[in-house]
Amino acid sequence: MDLEFGRGLRSPKTDSWKTTLLLAYQSLGVVYGDLSISPLYVYKSTFAEDIQHSETNEEIFGVLSFVFWTLTLIPLIKYVSIVLRADDNGEGGTFALYSLICRHANVSLLPNRQIADEELSTYKLECPPEITNKSRIKVWLEKHRKLRIALLIMVMIGTCMVIGDGVLTPAISVFSAVSGLEFSLSKDHREYAVIPITCVILVFLFALQHYGTHRVGFLFAPIVLAWLFCMSAVGLYNIIHWNPHVYQALNPYYMFKFLKKTRKYGWMSLGGILLCMTGSEAMFADLGHFSYSAIQLAFTCLVYPALILAYMGQAAYLSKHHDFYSSSQVGFYIAVPDKIRWPVLVLAILASVVGSQAIISGTFSIINQSQSLSCFPRVKVVHTSEKIHGQIYIPEINWLLMILCIAVTVGFRDTKHMGNASGLAVITVMLVTTFLTSLVIVLCWHRPPLLAFAFLLFFGSIEALYFSASLIKFLEGAWLPILLALILMAVMLIWHYTTIKKYEFDLHNKVTLEWLLALGDKLGMVRVPGIGLVYTDLTSGVPANFSRFVTNLPAFHQVLVFVCVKSVPVPYVFPAERYLIGRVGPPGHRSYRCIVRYGYRDVHQDVDSFETELVETLATFIKLDASYRCSEASEPPEQQELEPSERERRLTVIASNPLRRRASYDLQGSVGHSAASTVEMRAAAAAAGAGDGDDAAEISPARKQVRFFIDSHVASPDAADGGKRVAEELAALAAARESGTAFILGHSHVQCKPGSSVLKRLAVDVGYNFLRRNCRGPDVALRVPPASLLEVGMVYVL
Repeated sequence: MDLEFGRGLRSPKTDSWKTTLLLAYQSLGVVYGDLSISPLYVYKSTFAEDIQHSETNEEIFGVLSFVFWTLTLIPLIKYVSIVLRADDNGEGGTFALYSLICRHANVSLLPNRQIADEELSTYKLECPPEITNKSRIKVWLEKHRKLRIALLIMVMIGTCMVIGDGVLTPAISVFSAVSGLEFSLSKDHREYAVIPITCVILVFLFALQHYGTHRVGFLFAPIVLAWLFCMSAVGLYNIIHWNPHVYQALNPYYMFKFLKKTRKYGWMSLGGILLCMTGSEAMFADLGHFSYSAIQLAFTCLVYPALILAYMGQAAYLSKHHDFYSSSQVGFYIAVPDKIRWPVLVLAILASVVGSQAIISGTFSIINQSQSLSCFPRVKVVHTSEKIHGQIYIPEINWLLMILCIAVTVGFRDTKHMGNASGLAVITVMLVTTFLTSLVIVLCWHRPPLLAFAFLLFFGSIEALYFSASLIKFLEGAWLPILLALILMAVMLIWHYTTIKKYEFDLHNKVTLEWLLALGDKLGMVRVPGIGLVYTDLTSGVPANFSRFVTNLPAFHQVLVFVCVKSVPVPYVFPAERYLIGRVGPPGHRSYRCIVRYGYRDVHQDVDSFETELVETLATFIKLDASYRCSEASEPPEQQELEPSERERRLTVIASNPLRRRASYDLQGSVGHSAASTVEMRAAAAAAGAGDGDDAAEISPARKQVRFFIDSHVASPDAADGGKRVAEELAALAAARESGTAFILGHSHVQCKPGSSVLKRLAVDVGYNFLRRNCRGPDVALRVPPASLLEVGMVYVL
């Protein structure tokens, strides 16, 4: 499977053991960089102030027991055994879970959903809808809009905390790695060396982002592998040399003794212990780049044992050493032998850079996904690799993350505050994943609600315990992710709310097809050479911005195409299924509708390839449409003579999957009654279509499969001159392509209607318009060339 369409679409059963081993090795550098460097700061954050390392060793053994069981229950059992199975066509992460839920229950707030989307190959349901019984949870979610809004807000909270983690993880990782210099520098020189070196490394890390990770990505896996072996070797040495009986601390009884002795302060120290599972979410989020078996193999056979040995080794050393002048010395480097401390320091810095790179790339990815759900302002997305899908770079976000990372490093200056902030972000994302997975168990896997409740109660209780311990550190650093989340939530809610309201305004003010057909007679409409692409969010009707355009300037292009670029709740849409084509008006009007569908992980095409594919698709549609009209000429007259609005509304799905049953749908979601067939169109077959002439040959599609959304209710031409009409329409399309293409977009200004509340005025008049003016315009997001851009002013009164 080409990476352009997602590795997640490959069935794991087809992977050989060699492929699985290779993917497991590659996953070390992408998935486990963050998780593998957690031993650098877990003990240091835990023993920062809340508890002290005493001669009885009850504290260190209790912390080790907590670390062992936390790593066992959350990453190993919850993620590897359960959550990784909740994939969306091989993709993982918060949006994958939300996408699964939206497909199995009508909970999406995006208004342009079509039944035709369910015919996509990647629109996979666990059970056929006709045999699926509706659970009460599904009925409640679909019935109450407030519950659907709450679900979306929960997904937004998880997204905001992932972005916050993108700020905090690079700071604490690099700072903890560089802090090993403390043992080689005097006390007076430490703060003048550790902070500047950390900031220099962070600047270097973010400055390299625009080159993409594919150029140095081959080094990531060896670095993390060497780091894991180094941790394991040092841990095993400390266990054998200092305390071979440290394994006894794995008994859960030591957790009870720890809490009994330390009481409130022991509970507060859990905010440092939870950092041992930092990066666990990456196993699920990066599932699409690898496979379930590869990630499972890498964690269970290498990462998990290496982490346990590292933590046990540190505990074994600390159990025999208690004479520390400061609790901040209770960390990773104190247990490293002096002779190898410098090589370990260099390797730790490299591993921290790899771990930071993974979370930065993940932040870019989740922001790109947020845009697809209209939950984030438009930003420029640069694809740094032509071969590897998902390698993206967002300039504005990159430099903003760098500034915030440096501010966190300079502002906090210690592992304690950074750990408190990072811990709250990590555990919040895990709580969101737990809740969404419990919904997937009921709605998608169709398991008993009691099983989902047991999952939520067991893992949710553990994570809620850690969440409370992190939240109590609000004044000691935990305020930062909350502040970042509030700002990001405000931005996302304002953008999503106003986008939905704008769509409802467009839907209410759209123009009827009859108006467009009668316009030529009333205004003396002139058709100019070329192709006019009118961008709109509507999947039916004529948008109000186009009516505003033609009433002020009564002319439009020889070929008119209403283009709707929409996102569907699937990770990928195959190119052969991307376009839905239909007519707007009779064939002589030369007006079409094109719905372009993308998944939330899809790469949007550049303008040149999109324009070429669009023309090829239209050409093939014209030929197929002619054959449909010829075949329907024998039908009763009452089925042939339809109103123009009915013609536009009734569109037939041409299924891309030959094994899929055939169906006809209209844009309102009801099942149509016209005959539909599965059409597989290749260049050779297209050349043999009705009425192919020299003009048609010039724009014949390339040799690939093409599927279309066809209107089968257009009046049929006479059999004698049907081929001639097709040739004329194809010749007009070719001539229009030669004349050039214009991209017509709406340039919107949004304002609240009189009498709106103060909160709405602040959100729309101030917040949204500020974001709109200072973020990328739709022409940048759609990659429209400035020379071909025509913007139509539009005022939205919401």
